Amino acid sequence: MHFLPLPLPGTTPARVLTIAGSDSGGGAGMQADMRTFALLGVHACAAVTAVTVQNTVGVKGFHTIPPETVAAQIDAVTSDIGIGAAKSGMLASAEIITAVAATWRTLDVPLVVDPVCASMHGDPLLPESALDALRDTLFPLATLVTPNLHEVRLLVGIDVVDGDSQRAAAKALHALGPRWALVKGGHLPASGQSPDLLYDGTEFHEFTGPRIATGDDHGAGDTLAAATTAALAHGYSVPEALTFAKRWVTECLRSAYPLGHGHGPVSPLFRLWV
Repeated sequence: MHFLPLPLPGTTPARVLTIAGSDSGGGAGMQADMRTFALLGVHACAAVTAVTVQNTVGVKGFHTIPPETVAAQIDAVTSDIGIGAAKSGMLASAEIITAVAATWRTLDVPLVVDPVCASMHGDPLLPESALDALRDTLFPLATLVTPNLHEVRLLVGIDVVDGDSQRAAAKALHALGPRWALVKGGHLPASGQSPDLLYDGTEFHEFTGPRIATGDDHGAGDTLAAATTAALAHGYSVPEALTFAKRWVTECLRSAYPLGHGHGPVSPLFRLWV
């Protein structure tokens, strides 16, 4: 596949920021973001929102970072290092979401919002107040939102089961204010493909890829959003960035490995051998 350009030794690479929770098992969250950023040759900065207690079997608990500390991390990075794009993942509470949104109103940087609000099994991870904060304060500031189908159901109340409902969900998400809305189709039943649908309020763009048969898919959503963010930092348009990211996450799924007693992670380590 085509990769992003790598910086020459000693030159400053494109800079990106992840605003997310830390995964103690290393499969998803900030760890998945930073693996992808490193292997794509961009410099990763981080604003930690929560420290999770988790492994391949599940999340055992988490501790949130004070909202003012999250906002201060963002300010420290953007005021000194500067970034070309950012992504958010697990924001953990309404207060943190509100703090991130308040900070972002002062910035003119592409923001990819991966609204981590449901587990891979569909269980809610955020209270309704935090879902409201996502819809009302952060989505209107987002360049792109990238929910999975479980998260779509929580955010706009639509069960996506086919192409028609996927289009309806994309329209409902876009109506919440982001410039672009992506409805990922990785969990669509009875399909040999993994169809993702992007909507900008006027046009639909469909991205398809083979459905990779693996139970080791932890961190796939984080990885897609991170790769998109890296491409945006290089000046790609949103459709171009997603075309790249879709190919990237497909290869990461092909390279996924077993770990522990549960779901292993998708792996960008394939980049080291190609």
